[in-house]
Order: sequence, then C-alpha cells, then structure tokens
Amino acid sequence: MKQYNAIKAKYPDAMLLFRVGDFYETFGEDAVKASKILGIVLTKRGAGSETETALAGFPHHSINTYLPKLVKAGCRVAICDQLEDPKMTKTIVKRGVTELITPGVSMNDEVLQAKTNNFLAAIHFGKKQLGISFLDISTGEFLVAQGDNEYIDKLLQNFNPSEVLIQKQHKIKCLEIFGERFNNFYLDDWIFQQDYAFESLTNHFKIKSLKGFGIDKLSEGIIASGAILYYLSETQHNKLSHITSINRIAKENYVWMDRFTIRNLELYHANSPEAITLLDIIDETISPMGGRLLKRWLALPLKDIAQIKDRHEIVKYLLNNDDFFEITTYQINQISDIERLISKVATGKINPREVVLLKASLQAILPIKSAAEKSKNNTLQKIGGDLNDCADLISKIEQTLHQDAPVNINKGNAIATGVSNELDELRAI
Repeated sequence: MKQYNAIKAKYPDAMLLFRVGDFYETFGEDAVKASKILGIVLTKRGAGSETETALAGFPHHSINTYLPKLVKAGCRVAICDQLEDPKMTKTIVKRGVTELITPGVSMNDEVLQAKTNNFLAAIHFGKKQLGISFLDISTGEFLVAQGDNEYIDKLLQNFNPSEVLIQKQHKIKCLEIFGERFNNFYLDDWIFQQDYAFESLTNHFKIKSLKGFGIDKLSEGIIASGAILYYLSETQHNKLSHITSINRIAKENYVWMDRFTIRNLELYHANSPEAITLLDIIDETISPMGGRLLKRWLALPLKDIAQIKDRHEIVKYLLNNDDFFEITTYQINQISDIERLISKVATGKINPREVVLLKASLQAILPIKSAAEKSKNNTLQKIGGDLNDCADLISKIEQTLHQDAPVNINKGNAIATGVSNELDELRAI
C-alpha cells in the first residue's frame, strides 16, 4: 500500500486503477465510488484490523468495458500499470501512471460518440471579456473565441463540452454565471498567463506569431487555449501532431441566437426525455464526420449569402444528378471516421486493422474526387480539386502492412510512427 499511496498522492483528483497481477484494483473512497458506478462487489482489505481498507476491482482485460462507464460518469481516471515483468524482479514490481483519462480527454472508442465531438473547453476570465477555447483531441479540432458572458454561455451550450477547465480563483464566479451544467476542473492561477499561453501555442505549432491563424488579437482566448495545452501535457497526452491549426469562431459570420432561443427551439438538446430535436429529424448523414459537421452547421448558421447559395447549389446538383448522387453516397459509405483514425495515428494508438481501414477510406475518396472535378458545379469542382489523392500514403501503408499478416498492436504502433510523417497529405482532405 505504500507504493499505492505514493502514486495516489500525485493524482488526488483522479480515480486510480492500480494494476495488481491480472486485475485493476481500486482502494478506499475510489473503491466505494467504483463499486457504485460499475456495479462490482465492494470488499475489504485487512478486515477487522486498524488498516482496514475498502477494495473493488475487475480483470485487466475488461478495461475497455469498465473504463467508459467511469469516464461517462464524470470521473478522471489514472491508469497505473506494471512497468516491469513480475518474474524478473524479487522486489515490489515498479508501477506508474501510463495514462490519465478525463471526460474531455479520451481516445477510447467506447467513450466517444460517432456523430458528436468530445470537446474539452477552457475559460479565462479577463478584465472586460471572457476567453474560451475548445479542443477535441479525437479529431484535432481546436477553436477559440472571446466575448461577454452571454456569448460564452451560448458557445458552451452549442458545443456542450465534456469537461471545462477553470482558473481556481474564479470558481465561484463561474458557478454563478454558468451553473453546474458541466464537469469543471480547476487549475492553478499561474497557468492562465498571457506569456505562458503564447509560448505554449507558438512552440506547439512551431511558429513565431499567431497572426497566420487570425487569433493574435484574442488575448483572452489565447490564454484559454494555452490552459488546454497545459492540461494535455499534465494528463500524459504529449503526442499531438494531429493538432495542426487553431481557428477563430468568428461571431460576425454566424446568426446570433441566445441560449434561451436555442433551448426553446430544441435544435439538438431536448427539454424532456422523450422529445425529438430538430437534429434528430434532419440528420440523415451516413458518416460520423458528416454527422458532426451537420451539428456544427446547425449550431452556427451562416450569414454570408454567397456561402449559403453555394450549399444550396450543391444540394440542387445532387438532387438533379442521380449518377453523381449514387457514386458519392456509395463511396461515403465505404469511408471510416478518417478524422479519428488520423488522431490515433498521431498518438500511436492505432492498430493494424484500423490502418487497413484508413487505407480503404483514402481509396474510397478517389472516385468522389474524380466525379466532383468532372461535375458542372463550380463549388464541387473546387472541392474535388482540393481533395488530395494521398497516393504516397496509400502506397506506404500497402508496403508496410499486409492484410493477410498477423495482427498485433506493436506492429500497428510502428506503422503509426511512419504514417504520422505523412499526415500533412491527409489534412488536405
């Protein structure tokens, strides 16, 4: 228990899953909480003695069954694994936390919803305005904005983050303004500093200025974004090459709707358990990426007439050209969730089967590219021209991984290292 207590002291706000042989064990208050959430038996270690401790555990091979339940319940979970083979040592096996998973920072397919982003948000309380940033580590989307309380509240409702990072000194103010709707986590005050945030962002993107992203004037938003990058490093998420840009949410480009309007229209959140939202009715998308994009468009309706007309013209072209519609629909059905597959490549969490899915998805895009370029719609032609055929990447996957070879995770991660060098081609899609 001495080893457990030392590790637990480093992660006091997380539930520690402590690997003991073939089981992940929880102790004390963690065990009581885990037994209720997971429905597992709560026992006692050293029953009747002064060191009596609550105990609850589950087989290590069932981690993908139990972990999602803990995260969905709002828990931060620290996974503590054995760092050496027990057979190779005569003393206590070395252990350490290999990953810290939180509601807003997860790559687990069982935790994520296919058609919904899993955003981590951070809010910075400036003197006149609030800054906010959103990051979905599973797709690499990184967004930033700033404005008054009402605008930030609207964005929180639209993006519905799974976890929100707040400066400790503003805990009460945050609860007064936004209530207790989210899983809040409070960070030390020093993290929310302009210089620190600027350095974090420029180091990550390997740039000297944020002007290229159009966010250099958003001082409060930059501080919020820096807090997110800090949090990722603290939760052992350091492989972030798939996060290649940060985009400003331009308030002037979208129709303004306050949170009461959004709630009363039931765009994507129902006011009663059995109610049907507008999104439920109109979402006929056939891919996870399309579902997430439609939800974003519904949350941020365009004001620009030219962009609106472009969308309408594409819809009209699809309705009037059966061949193009059938080709596009068929090929999209062959495409897996490329955004999340890319993220798995970058973080080294992809397996050989998923690499094969990535290759098949890239190949499925080629007929869409060809059909769009040959279409008589200017916007579709541009989209087709912008799509990258990723020929080098497809070839690299084919050469490295054979579909008839035995599937093992180590080979998948080795391939991920090589494929990650080709990510720039994928990001053009």
